[in-house]
Amino acid sequence: MAQSQEEIVAFFNLVENDSNPTLPLNWNVAPTNEIYIVKDRDRDSHERVLDTASWGLIAPWQKNFADARAGQSHAINARSESIHEKPTFRDAFRTSRCLIPVTGYYEWATSLGKYPPKQPFYITSESGLPLSIAGIWSTWRSESGEEIQSASIITREAVGELATIHSRMPVFMPRDRWQEWLDPTHREIAHLQSLMANDEPAAGLITRPVSPRVNMVANNGPGIIEEIELGEPETLF
Repeated sequence: MAQSQEEIVAFFNLVENDSNPTLPLNWNVAPTNEIYIVKDRDRDSHERVLDTASWGLIAPWQKNFADARAGQSHAINARSESIHEKPTFRDAFRTSRCLIPVTGYYEWATSLGKYPPKQPFYITSESGLPLSIAGIWSTWRSESGEEIQSASIITREAVGELATIHSRMPVFMPRDRWQEWLDPTHREIAHLQSLMANDEPAAGLITRPVSPRVNMVANNGPGIIEEIELGEPETLF
Protein backbone atom coordinates (compact mmCIF):
# COMPACT_ATOMS: atom_id res chain seq x y z
CA MET A 1 0.00 0.00 0.00
CA ALA A 2 2.90 2.31 -0.75
CA GLN A 3 0.82 5.04 -2.34
CA SER A 4 -0.34 8.36 -1.03
CA GLN A 5 -3.89 9.53 -0.49
CA GLU A 6 -3.45 12.09 -3.27
CA GLU A 7 -2.33 9.43 -5.78
CA ILE A 8 -5.33 7.23 -5.02
CA VAL A 9 -7.81 10.11 -5.17
CA ALA A 10 -6.48 11.14 -8.58
CA PHE A 11 -6.26 7.63 -10.09
CA PHE A 12 -9.75 6.56 -9.02
CA ASN A 13 -11.31 9.96 -9.69
CA LEU A 14 -12.61 10.21 -6.14
CA VAL A 15 -14.62 12.96 -4.52
CA GLU A 16 -12.17 15.12 -2.60
CA ASN A 17 -13.25 16.25 0.83
CA ASP A 18 -11.76 17.22 4.17
CA SER A 19 -12.66 13.85 5.66
CA ASN A 20 -10.45 11.85 3.30
CA PRO A 21 -8.40 9.57 5.58
CA THR A 22 -4.61 9.53 5.54
CA LEU A 23 -2.60 6.40 6.25
CA PRO A 24 1.19 6.15 6.47
CA LEU A 25 2.99 4.54 3.54
CA ASN A 26 3.27 0.81 4.17
CA TRP A 27 5.26 -1.75 2.17
CA ASN A 28 4.38 -4.69 4.43
CA VAL A 29 0.70 -4.71 5.39
CA ALA A 30 -0.37 -7.31 7.95
CA PRO A 31 -3.83 -8.64 8.87
CA THR A 32 -5.85 -6.15 10.98
CA ASN A 33 -3.74 -3.24 9.66
CA GLU A 34 -5.72 -0.32 8.29
CA ILE A 35 -5.87 -0.23 4.49
CA TYR A 36 -7.45 2.12 1.98
CA ILE A 37 -10.70 1.12 0.28
CA VAL A 38 -12.69 2.84 -2.46
CA LYS A 39 -16.47 2.64 -2.20
CA ASP A 40 -19.65 4.40 -3.26
CA ARG A 41 -20.59 7.36 -1.07
CA ASP A 42 -24.25 6.28 -1.04
CA ARG A 43 -26.84 4.34 -3.02
CA ASP A 44 -27.91 7.24 -5.24
CA SER A 45 -24.99 9.48 -6.16
CA HIS A 46 -22.47 6.87 -7.39
CA GLU A 47 -19.73 9.20 -6.22
CA ARG A 48 -16.62 7.26 -5.27
CA VAL A 49 -14.96 8.10 -1.96
CA LEU A 50 -11.85 7.02 -0.11
CA ASP A 51 -12.18 5.26 3.22
CA THR A 52 -10.17 2.92 5.43
CA ALA A 53 -10.86 -0.53 6.84
CA SER A 54 -9.12 -3.09 8.98
CA TRP A 55 -7.78 -5.92 6.78
CA GLY A 56 -9.73 -9.10 7.44
CA LEU A 57 -13.52 -9.11 7.44
CA ILE A 58 -15.06 -9.42 10.89
CA ALA A 59 -17.80 -12.04 10.89
CA PRO A 60 -21.17 -10.45 11.68
CA TRP A 61 -21.88 -12.88 14.52
CA GLN A 62 -18.78 -12.06 16.59
CA LYS A 63 -19.83 -10.97 20.08
CA ASN A 64 -16.68 -9.42 21.53
CA PHE A 65 -13.63 -7.48 20.40
CA ALA A 66 -11.08 -10.21 21.20
CA ASP A 67 -12.87 -12.81 19.10
CA ALA A 68 -13.44 -10.31 16.31
CA ARG A 69 -9.72 -9.46 16.09
CA ALA A 70 -8.69 -13.11 16.34
CA GLY A 71 -10.98 -14.09 13.49
CA GLN A 72 -9.77 -11.42 11.10
CA SER A 73 -6.54 -13.18 10.18
CA HIS A 74 -8.63 -16.06 8.82
CA ALA A 75 -10.75 -13.75 6.66
CA ILE A 76 -8.26 -11.54 4.82
CA ASN A 77 -9.17 -13.28 1.55
CA ALA A 78 -12.51 -14.47 0.18
CA ARG A 79 -12.62 -17.02 -2.65
CA SER A 80 -14.56 -15.75 -5.66
CA GLU A 81 -15.94 -19.22 -6.31
CA SER A 82 -17.69 -19.48 -2.93
CA ILE A 83 -17.96 -15.92 -1.61
CA HIS A 84 -21.72 -15.85 -2.21
CA GLU A 85 -22.17 -18.94 0.00
CA LYS A 86 -19.83 -18.45 2.94
CA PRO A 87 -21.61 -16.98 6.00
CA THR A 88 -18.69 -14.64 6.79
CA PHE A 89 -18.73 -13.03 3.35
CA ARG A 90 -22.06 -13.50 1.60
CA ASP A 91 -23.96 -10.48 2.98
CA ALA A 92 -21.07 -8.09 2.31
CA PHE A 93 -20.69 -9.51 -1.19
CA ARG A 94 -24.29 -8.66 -2.00
CA THR A 95 -24.45 -5.25 -0.36
CA SER A 96 -21.06 -3.62 0.28
CA ARG A 97 -18.35 -4.14 -2.29
CA CYS A 98 -15.23 -2.04 -2.67
CA LEU A 99 -12.00 -1.63 -4.55
CA ILE A 100 -8.74 -2.06 -2.69
CA PRO A 101 -6.01 0.10 -4.25
CA VAL A 102 -2.48 -1.29 -4.08
CA THR A 103 0.84 -0.74 -5.80
CA GLY A 104 1.52 -4.46 -5.60
CA TYR A 105 1.19 -7.53 -3.41
CA TYR A 106 3.31 -10.40 -2.12
CA GLU A 107 2.90 -14.09 -2.77
CA TRP A 108 4.95 -16.98 -1.46
CA ALA A 109 5.95 -19.87 -3.70
CA THR A 110 4.31 -23.20 -2.91
CA SER A 111 5.92 -26.62 -3.17
CA LEU A 112 3.83 -27.29 -6.30
CA GLY A 113 5.57 -24.62 -8.36
CA LYS A 114 9.02 -24.33 -9.90
CA TYR A 115 10.50 -22.04 -7.26
CA PRO A 116 11.90 -22.84 -3.81
CA PRO A 117 8.97 -23.17 -1.38
CA LYS A 118 8.20 -20.05 0.64
CA GLN A 119 10.27 -17.80 -1.61
CA PRO A 120 8.45 -14.42 -1.57
CA PHE A 121 7.58 -12.61 -4.79
CA TYR A 122 6.34 -9.09 -5.32
CA ILE A 123 3.68 -8.76 -8.03
CA THR A 124 3.02 -5.33 -9.45
CA SER A 125 1.83 -3.51 -12.56
CA GLU A 126 4.20 -3.31 -15.51
CA SER A 127 2.88 0.20 -16.17
CA GLY A 128 3.60 1.41 -12.66
CA LEU A 129 -0.05 2.39 -12.19
CA PRO A 130 -2.03 1.33 -9.11
CA LEU A 131 -3.89 -1.98 -9.13
CA SER A 132 -7.59 -2.16 -8.24
CA ILE A 133 -8.43 -5.35 -6.38
CA ALA A 134 -12.05 -6.40 -5.92
CA GLY A 135 -13.02 -6.43 -2.27
CA ILE A 136 -15.87 -6.44 0.21
CA TRP A 137 -16.34 -4.46 3.40
CA SER A 138 -18.65 -4.34 6.38
CA THR A 139 -19.11 -2.53 9.67
CA TRP A 140 -19.10 -4.45 12.94
CA ARG A 141 -20.28 -3.04 16.26
CA SER A 142 -18.53 -4.18 19.44
CA GLU A 143 -20.15 -4.87 22.78
CA SER A 144 -19.16 -1.36 23.88
CA GLY A 145 -20.74 0.24 20.82
CA GLU A 146 -17.48 0.86 18.94
CA GLU A 147 -17.81 0.46 15.18
CA ILE A 148 -15.02 -1.20 13.22
CA GLN A 149 -14.98 -1.20 9.45
CA SER A 150 -13.22 -4.21 7.96
CA ALA A 151 -12.53 -5.55 4.47
CA SER A 152 -11.38 -8.62 2.58
CA ILE A 153 -9.65 -9.14 -0.76
CA ILE A 154 -11.36 -11.41 -3.28
CA THR A 155 -9.17 -14.09 -4.87
CA ARG A 156 -9.44 -16.49 -7.81
CA GLU A 157 -7.44 -19.32 -9.35
CA ALA A 158 -4.06 -18.09 -10.57
CA VAL A 159 -3.12 -18.25 -14.25
CA GLY A 160 0.01 -18.00 -16.38
CA GLU A 161 3.30 -17.14 -14.70
CA LEU A 162 1.49 -16.40 -11.43
CA ALA A 163 0.34 -20.03 -11.26
CA THR A 164 3.99 -21.16 -11.15
CA ILE A 165 4.31 -19.28 -7.87
CA HIS A 166 0.98 -19.83 -6.11
CA SER A 167 -2.43 -21.31 -6.90
CA ARG A 168 -4.37 -18.14 -6.04
CA MET A 169 -4.29 -14.50 -7.14
CA PRO A 170 -6.43 -11.41 -6.45
CA VAL A 171 -9.44 -10.59 -8.60
CA PHE A 172 -8.56 -7.36 -10.37
CA MET A 173 -11.43 -5.10 -11.38
CA PRO A 174 -11.10 -3.31 -14.74
CA ARG A 175 -11.82 0.41 -14.77
CA ASP A 176 -14.90 0.03 -16.98
CA ARG A 177 -16.53 -2.18 -14.32
CA TRP A 178 -15.83 -0.02 -11.28
CA GLN A 179 -19.20 1.70 -11.22
CA GLU A 180 -21.22 -1.49 -11.50
CA TRP A 181 -19.08 -3.30 -8.96
CA LEU A 182 -19.39 -0.55 -6.36
CA ASP A 183 -23.11 0.04 -6.90
CA PRO A 184 -24.85 -1.49 -3.84
CA THR A 185 -28.11 -1.87 -5.76
CA HIS A 186 -26.55 -4.64 -7.88
CA ARG A 187 -27.27 -7.79 -5.89
CA GLU A 188 -27.79 -10.57 -8.42
CA ILE A 189 -25.16 -13.22 -7.79
CA ALA A 190 -24.79 -14.15 -11.47
CA HIS A 191 -24.18 -10.53 -12.44
CA LEU A 192 -21.63 -9.99 -9.69
CA GLN A 193 -19.83 -13.18 -10.70
CA SER A 194 -19.71 -11.95 -14.30
CA LEU A 195 -18.04 -8.73 -13.14
CA MET A 196 -15.30 -10.79 -11.50
CA ALA A 197 -14.72 -12.87 -14.64
CA ASN A 198 -11.84 -11.82 -16.87
CA ASP A 199 -10.37 -13.52 -19.92
CA GLU A 200 -6.89 -12.18 -19.09
CA PRO A 201 -6.82 -11.78 -15.30
CA ALA A 202 -3.03 -11.45 -15.13
CA ALA A 203 -2.56 -9.04 -18.04
CA GLY A 204 -0.02 -6.31 -17.37
CA LEU A 205 1.40 -7.89 -14.21
CA ILE A 206 5.06 -8.56 -13.57
CA THR A 207 6.68 -10.61 -10.81
CA ARG A 208 10.01 -10.35 -9.08
CA PRO A 209 11.58 -12.34 -6.26
CA VAL A 210 12.26 -10.33 -3.12
CA SER A 211 14.11 -10.85 0.12
CA PRO A 212 12.64 -13.09 2.87
CA ARG A 213 12.90 -9.99 5.06
CA VAL A 214 9.30 -9.35 4.03
CA ASN A 215 8.33 -12.32 6.22
CA MET A 216 8.75 -10.10 9.29
CA VAL A 217 6.16 -7.34 9.59
CA ALA A 218 8.66 -5.18 11.44
CA ASN A 219 10.63 -4.89 8.19
CA ASN A 220 9.22 -2.08 6.09
CA GLY A 221 10.25 0.51 3.55
CA PRO A 222 10.86 0.49 -0.21
CA GLY A 223 13.91 -1.74 0.14
CA ILE A 224 11.85 -4.85 0.77
CA ILE A 225 10.32 -4.79 -2.72
CA GLU A 226 13.69 -4.66 -4.48
CA GLU A 227 14.40 -7.62 -6.74
CA ILE A 228 16.92 -10.26 -5.66
CA GLU A 229 18.77 -12.86 -7.71
CA LEU A 230 17.49 -16.44 -7.71
CA GLY A 231 19.17 -19.55 -9.00
CA GLU A 232 17.78 -21.59 -11.87
CA PRO A 233 14.13 -22.62 -11.35
CA GLU A 234 13.75 -26.03 -9.78
CA THR A 235 11.69 -28.80 -11.36
CA LEU A 236 10.26 -32.04 -10.03
CA PHE A 237 11.62 -34.11 -12.90
